[in-house]
Amino acid sequence: MKFKSPLLEGTLLQRYKRFFADVEYKGGKITIHVPNTGSLKGVIEKNHPHKCWFSLHGDVSKKLKGTLEAVQAQNGTWVGVNTSNPNKIVHEAINAAIDGNNGFSHWREYEKYKSEHKISKETRLDGVLFNNEADLLDEKIQKHFIEIKNTTLMREKDGKNLALFPDAVTERGQKHIVELMQLMEQGHKAELIFTIQRNDVTAFAVAEDINPEYARLLKIAKKKGLIVSPVLVGINQTDVYLTDRVLESLI
Repeated sequence: MKFKSPLLEGTLLQRYKRFFADVEYKGGKITIHVPNTGSLKGVIEKNHPHKCWFSLHGDVSKKLKGTLEAVQAQNGTWVGVNTSNPNKIVHEAINAAIDGNNGFSHWREYEKYKSEHKISKETRLDGVLFNNEADLLDEKIQKHFIEIKNTTLMREKDGKNLALFPDAVTERGQKHIVELMQLMEQGHKAELIFTIQRNDVTAFAVAEDINPEYARLLKIAKKKGLIVSPVLVGINQTDVYLTDRVLESLI
């Protein structure tokens, strides 16, 4: 996915109220939007300026002048922080797979993909793979349901740099695992894609100390057949994309 224009580089001075960030750029300070509800532990350190990439929209009437896209962590790694990008790049990668252009083999079993698919009055999953439009109306026809989780947390353990999810307690994430298990019980396939928005990691694990219930549910779901796909994301100042590198899963 190409950005509308190359991202600008500035200095992230602080993140506050979760969705606000002050950035120093060309000798001035601007306030931009942080499109991420997570804690961004290990990415943004308090009282520590970080290099960052961001975009500006040019609308002078808006208080927030742009969007934060990536932050350089203390170890020098660039970390994508925009949680709206993973769904877009997964959609792009799945469409490429359906068209026969690379992608993962289990995606190529289907002919169509729909994002933001509603499975109940209360729940909308990130996507579903299917073959015909009529399949969406027939619960008995097997489909492949997908949920996508943005992943930015990294910790070193036993000589490995681990990508970890979540970085904060996520009751919504727990609910999604339960719903994916219910869909598998109905005969469908289900996949949880963890988009790893940093390239300094070698394996993936669950942050059990942060959210033990999420870890418990994910282990149960994996044993029942949930496909767990921790996939690296590539990001630079011109584009962001899903790579074909799947990390070792330690779940």
